[in-house]
Amino acid sequence: MSEFHALKISAVDSLTPNAVALTFEIPENLKETFSFVPGQYITLKHTINGEEVRRAYSISSAPSSEKLTVGIKKMPNGTFSVFANEQLQTGDTLEVMLPEGRFVFNNDSTPKNIAAFAAGSGITPIMSIAQTVLESNPESTFVLVFGNQTPSETMYLKEIQDLHDKYTNRFFVQRLYSRSQEEGALFGRIETSTVNYVVKNKFKDTSFDAFYLCGPEEMIETVKDSLKKIGVEEQKILFELFTSSSEEDTIADDLEGKTKVEVIVDDEAFSLVMDKKQLVLDAVLKEDINAPYSCQGGVCSSCIARIKEGKAEMVKNQILTDGEIAEGLILTCQAHPLTPTLTVDYDDV
Repeated sequence: MSEFHALKISAVDSLTPNAVALTFEIPENLKETFSFVPGQYITLKHTINGEEVRRAYSISSAPSSEKLTVGIKKMPNGTFSVFANEQLQTGDTLEVMLPEGRFVFNNDSTPKNIAAFAAGSGITPIMSIAQTVLESNPESTFVLVFGNQTPSETMYLKEIQDLHDKYTNRFFVQRLYSRSQEEGALFGRIETSTVNYVVKNKFKDTSFDAFYLCGPEEMIETVKDSLKKIGVEEQKILFELFTSSSEEDTIADDLEGKTKVEVIVDDEAFSLVMDKKQLVLDAVLKEDINAPYSCQGGVCSSCIARIKEGKAEMVKNQILTDGEIAEGLILTCQAHPLTPTLTVDYDDV
């Protein structure tokens, strides 16, 4: 489940003064293994200052490019992002997990009208999705609403312009800058008025098949609520968080006692006893069980498992649907056991 491969970096390209694009060299025998759907992400693993660090980054390249590229923005006090921007060079090797994720565009080659709202580094999966939509059918259109502080801090600025030049009549960009007044761009952040302007005014005659939202949680909630208010069906709205607000763990306060846990991963079964106040993934990793994980913050979907016996409750969930939860799926990084015994299966997801 948490299968990593050592991949060499074939290119390190500067996107902004604080962001780089890493492209990995895929050996011939792994090309099928690392095939991906636009919108997916990969988890990178490396030891930094003696500590193993894992981070999930969305793939920005389109599958048709036969490249595996991710964009990494340097975050204040970041560990991996600072390392990637300041130290990684062409020829270096990182451990890379196979592509995964649910924020995807499934290409069936039929004409599609797609809109995307992205802020900052939320553009990375959108780049892969946009390229695929536009090249998949000559009648498909793509509308991108993209918010940043300034043009100089805008990731993939040149690549977006290249897409516009190539697909002038089918690729439309509405730029927003919160710290810079620019010709042809709106001033400020993406908010309800932005959604109404783009969907109800600028493209009022376009019937969109799907909306892709990627960026901070506040922006996603604003756009999602605004789209619903103007009649967009919820199943047409797909989103992926790059950052999530912290949420107080009130579940742990009411839990007492211990739980005997059986963990199934990579066709092996492991047993452990954990305090109910602990999170399942924390307890599993403490036992050196090789369970899949990445963000440990409920943002990615790497640590999903299925409950086979017992019950667990999640502190927060912004990934799984109600139907998936009813089927027994949980984010183990957010789950507390509620019963004396619990069996979780990482293979059956």
